[in-house]
Amino acid sequence: MSIVDTISSSELIALEDKYGAHNYHPLPVVLSKGSGIKLWDVEGKEYFDFLSAYSAVNQGHCHPRIIQALMYQAQQLTLTSRAFHNDKLGIYEEYITSYFGYDKVLPMNTGVEGGETALKLCRKWAYEVKGVPENEAIIIFASGNFWGRTLAAISASVDPDSRYHFGPYMPGYQIIPYNDLAALELALQNPNVAGFMVEPIQGEAGVVVPDEHFIKGVSELCTKHNVLFIADEVQTGIARTGKKLCCDYAGIKPDILILGKALSGGVLPVSAVLTNKEVMDTLKPGQHGSTFGGNPLGCAVAMEALKVVEEEDLAHNAFQMGNVFRNEMLKLQQKSSLIKLVRGKGLLNAVVIDDHEDSHLAWNICMKMKTLGLLAKPTHGNIIRFAPPLIIDQDQMLEACSIIEKSILSFS
Repeated sequence: MSIVDTISSSELIALEDKYGAHNYHPLPVVLSKGSGIKLWDVEGKEYFDFLSAYSAVNQGHCHPRIIQALMYQAQQLTLTSRAFHNDKLGIYEEYITSYFGYDKVLPMNTGVEGGETALKLCRKWAYEVKGVPENEAIIIFASGNFWGRTLAAISASVDPDSRYHFGPYMPGYQIIPYNDLAALELALQNPNVAGFMVEPIQGEAGVVVPDEHFIKGVSELCTKHNVLFIADEVQTGIARTGKKLCCDYAGIKPDILILGKALSGGVLPVSAVLTNKEVMDTLKPGQHGSTFGGNPLGCAVAMEALKVVEEEDLAHNAFQMGNVFRNEMLKLQQKSSLIKLVRGKGLLNAVVIDDHEDSHLAWNICMKMKTLGLLAKPTHGNIIRFAPPLIIDQDQMLEACSIIEKSILSFS
């Protein structure tokens, strides 16, 4: 018996509170096991997972094929650094570039590293290919974006919690409204603009879905003004929204694509930046890198994770189950005035709660769902994000929706 088997949830939470940084406010549940779409806490209570580790566990918890790939590679070779070649990197690079239709990939570890890498590539291209004067490159972001909490990432944010007392901020950024092609076109008049980085659906902002024509319009404007369109698909990519990439709905290919989270099936940090040869080849030795980026363990796991998505047709299932979920929530909206709005694509969805009489209502609803056996988390106060693993079937979805309905109706 391990030490964890003898410690209660409350005791484990107290340990985190005493010895850990207070930079998160998690739901009071301590999880010790995951399988498929389910999680179990240390007392053995079972839950539907409707967050999927912020869409990192698209393939389901501890997918046996991914775990097998992890275990096999972990017994062969885990890390060499990039000081040497390894026997998995080139194979992985060929596989992922073919999978998504790009010339080249730069492997990293976390989503925020992917964002940083994309911005460095964009600036390098701007100076060496586009001809922007040195140190004058501008990168445009959409208000409400979220791609991490490094200094570069929070410099692009408008969230006061992310920014307060962390300045000074990164220069060379411009923030425009999300889902506003007119604002983008105006900003692109500046010849020093190098790129526009945007989420095709803003996840952390509360699953904000833009107009149907927005992403295609972004691509067309960026092409017109010789600016790189950088798609942050760390959360929306890898089948989450019902297609391989959310940008596929618009029928376009971004100049730079950032992936992470489900790229490893939630097994370990793996991210990637994909682009064409012209952009990627601006980087030379010593100008960017990572000790763990492209490690053989991550490469083996990522290839298997992508194969699972393709071979189990998870994009199609996400599309179908997303329709089921939104239909059930729209029916619930007719029963409860607490639901102001239902939105999303595929299995990335949100319910906006009318909390004008109780600012803690969304949190309390999540606590009720926890009691009934479903885990989800509010964002921005009154928005509850729902994102189960993409392997969920219709019977499981309807059972989960019943829990959500009972929870919301208990406050009506």
